[in-house]
Parts: sequence; C-alpha cells; structure tokens
Amino acid sequence: MKQLTVQDFGTLKNGEKAHLYIMENDRGTSAAVTDYGAALVNLRTPDKNGTLLDVVLGFDDVSGYENGTECFGASVGRSANRIGGASIEINGIIYKLAENDHGNNLHSGPDYYFKRMWTMAGSGDDHVTFVLHSPDGDQGYPGALDMYVTYTLDEENGITVHYESVPDKDTVINMTNHSYFNLNGQGSGTALGHTLTLDSDFFTPADGEAIPTGEILPVDDTPMDFRAGRVLGADIDSDYEALRLGGGYDHNWILKTEGSRFIKVAELAADKSGIIMEMYTDRPGVQIYTANFLEGSTGKGGACYRSRDAVCLETHFYPDAVHHENFPGPVCLAGEKYDTRTMYRFRTDR
Repeated sequence: MKQLTVQDFGTLKNGEKAHLYIMENDRGTSAAVTDYGAALVNLRTPDKNGTLLDVVLGFDDVSGYENGTECFGASVGRSANRIGGASIEINGIIYKLAENDHGNNLHSGPDYYFKRMWTMAGSGDDHVTFVLHSPDGDQGYPGALDMYVTYTLDEENGITVHYESVPDKDTVINMTNHSYFNLNGQGSGTALGHTLTLDSDFFTPADGEAIPTGEILPVDDTPMDFRAGRVLGADIDSDYEALRLGGGYDHNWILKTEGSRFIKVAELAADKSGIIMEMYTDRPGVQIYTANFLEGSTGKGGACYRSRDAVCLETHFYPDAVHHENFPGPVCLAGEKYDTRTMYRFRTDR
C-alpha cells in the first residue's frame, strides 16, 4: 500500500477549506475521499487493458459538491432514502421531519449530512475515518450521536465503507453511500449496457411518490429479476407498473443477509471495459437506482452526466421501514451500537 496523500480540494462559501485524502494500493487501484460530506470522489481501477478508469461520477473540486444536488459519493444520513409523510414515531412520540420530496422526507434533507464538513478522526495508508457530531433534534430526529465513517482500500481492490455510531436516545439510523457507478468510466455515457446480477427473490414495490406500499413481491417472471444476470437497459422501459412509476429502476430489493451477515449480494459487469464490481454487505436491502433523474450536470473533466449514465447500489434498511411492521426496523436503541459495512470489490476477467 502506498503512502496516504492529502490534497487541497477547494474552499467552501464560508471560507472553510476542504481536503482530498487519496489511498492507493500496490495494484494501482486508488480511492479519494473528502471531508466535505464524507464523500467518495474518485475510484480508479484497471480495465481489461490495464488502463486506469475512474468509475464513480463526481466533481473536480468541493464547489461542485457544495452546489450540487446529485448526492455523488455522499454519506447519506441520519436516515437515507424516503420516509413517508415526513414523520416518525418512536416510543409513542411523533417527530416531524422536513418535507423535501412531495410531502415526504428524502435523505433526511434539506440539512443533509453530505452538505456538512466532517472531521478527519484518524487515518493510515489504507484507510481514512471521518466523524460528524449530530446533536439531539438534528434534522428532527431524537438523540445525539457521533457518526463515524471509515473508508478502507485493500490489496484485493476492495473499498469498504464502515459506519459506526452510538446514540444517547432511541432514534432512527439508516446510513448509506450514494456513489454513482459507471464501470466504463465516468463520463463515458450510458450505463444501461451493464449487466447486474443480484441475489434477491423479492422487492418492495412503491407508489407514485416512491414510498413503499408495505408489500413484498416476488421477482419471478418480472423485469425485477436479476438473479441470473440482466442487462440494465433490457427491460427498463417495459410496460411494468413498478418501472413506470419509478421512471426506471429506483427500488429496494430484499437481500439474504438476515440483517447482519456480511456476504456477497451483487455483481455489476461493464459491457466495454471488462471491469466487474462485486458488492458485499450486511444490510437487509439495497436500492438500485439507474440515475433516472440525472440530467445535464457537468462533472469531472467537463463530462456531461445525463439520465441513466450511472447506477447506484445503496445498501440500507428498507425505505420507510419505520412505518411498516413487516420491514426490518431502523430504530437504534440508546446505548446500542450502529455498526454496518458495505464493500465494493473490482476485478477483470482478463
């Protein structure tokens, strides 16, 4: 593992400086993360010809992240994805959240974790840890906590995202990483030629506002079945209700982790570069999002990002789980440790 390097990543509107922390292994794969939003900025790995490609969308400096709305590489919390009606109930008390998505709450915004400076809490050549203090009442949630996220790069070309926290009151915690992947390289155009293999027998359908209905449906004989591998673009515009309502894939699939087993759950294969990404997690669900609403952002190197130019694999508790008794609960009890890992590992079959 090469020595960790730190670079200037620009200045925020309030004058605060952001930094970029770059890890690189002996095989040439590197990952760059920033203390602004604890975001993954660059992820470079060799393609089938040995050429290093940056496989995540993003911006060249911190101003893009401060001004943008795309959540590129973001650490999303306190609760990722959507909460219907922008309210939660814990121990008989109703807590009101901000309505920032058709009367619902999305990614706990608008005071997002990924729009804040995190503190670098520790590092080594292979890892960087950031921490964010979230006080009682922050974003409307009860309980104070310190949220830690550690990015670790290993010699097998795996990047692990590890979240840890202990709240002082019962509260909802449901973190995720919101990286947009294009394994042909960021800025290369559509990701709809990628093949996704997902070990999931069921998904949770949602209504027209992307709020889960509470149903759990089998993927059998539907465009939601990725068990044997399916090209993302093959059926994305088919006349299937879930896809019509979502404008493409933007749904939660149920994983076989039993809520805590750290196992391989998915594989994403590029159609041009030969890069294959394996995903491991201990979370019970994953939101597959084909960047349906990404349109016209100018990203790294002047690349123009358009709808479906990437795919997100966001591991977490199911969306709106707090309102559905049949969904695994995202409530973390006072004094209980929230501790979860997801890893993305890269290879080629050359």
